[in-house]
Amino acid sequence: MPKTNANAKIPGSVTSPVCQSEDTYLDATLRPKEFKEYIGQDKIKESLSITIKAAKNRGDSLDHLLFYGPAGLGKTTLAHIVTREMQTNIKATSGPALERTGDLASLLTNLEDGDILFIDEIHRLNRTVEEALYPAMEDFHLDIVIGKGPGAQVLQLNLPRFTLVGATTRVGLLTNPLRSRFGGLYRLHLYSEDEIKQIVFRSAKILGIPIKTDGAEFIAQCSRCNPRVANRLLKRVRDFAQVKGNGIITREIAKKALKMLEIDSLGLEGIDREILRVTIEKFNGGPVGVQTLAAALGEEEDTLIDVYEPYLMVLGFFTRTPRGRVVTPKGYEHLGMKCVDSLF
Repeated sequence: MPKTNANAKIPGSVTSPVCQSEDTYLDATLRPKEFKEYIGQDKIKESLSITIKAAKNRGDSLDHLLFYGPAGLGKTTLAHIVTREMQTNIKATSGPALERTGDLASLLTNLEDGDILFIDEIHRLNRTVEEALYPAMEDFHLDIVIGKGPGAQVLQLNLPRFTLVGATTRVGLLTNPLRSRFGGLYRLHLYSEDEIKQIVFRSAKILGIPIKTDGAEFIAQCSRCNPRVANRLLKRVRDFAQVKGNGIITREIAKKALKMLEIDSLGLEGIDREILRVTIEKFNGGPVGVQTLAAALGEEEDTLIDVYEPYLMVLGFFTRTPRGRVVTPKGYEHLGMKCVDSLF
């Protein structure tokens, strides 16, 4: 399994599910506050609602929770909803931000009973910090080593009964000891086109954007099954509608706006089509190793795996085999190319 690269380049493309600077305002404005406002992930919502109600009836804190799945599906939003439903407080950080045990101790000792500690990108925790988390999660105490060598002493700090909520896009990179300490593991799935359409309507209403049904449907169709991408596209189409139209988003306006951004009707950008084209033209459609393909494209390996590959595989244009990546006949067809000498 390839190692994650903390310095990997994250693309700033419109259809990238990775959070970008422009999403900060949108996420804060459009983030649902309650489960009834949260569209999609129905089984997860039902399970969490039962767990929360039972914990509140017992007057107990929640088990530690882990949300995993592709970027942009609402893991952070769920953490905030859980906090609101439990009527408690949340402290949020990320795995890379916790460089030393002291950073973790500072957070944990400032929590109160029932509070939630949210760690995004938890798969990128420093190993020393991760090991310090084990007794904190199990026994609610933190061991701090003071000094070095034979004279070192261990100071044990008692902690409040907090709930750790972790979020990751790479659950496979979590160590077994850490994963096993979560009481609830929830996998977020890509959204259906109908769910995305509902999200687009909700976002348009909050932002005061006039939108027609066919306009919302087209944006949903191009959103790569991802709410964050859908909201970003809505914002771009709104700007186009105000300058090139009458301010109302219709299918025709949405189509023209996304064509200007070089986004096709399936939500593919130029880099997505380039991945398919390079695999076909330079490597006969595959199989090709991910490191070789990343080098040929001038992209980071992690970016290729986390950002581009998943949606190409959802569309059935790209697949992984034991020998490497392969373009499927549907991928050839999308580019208007004839499929020859393929594993298919």
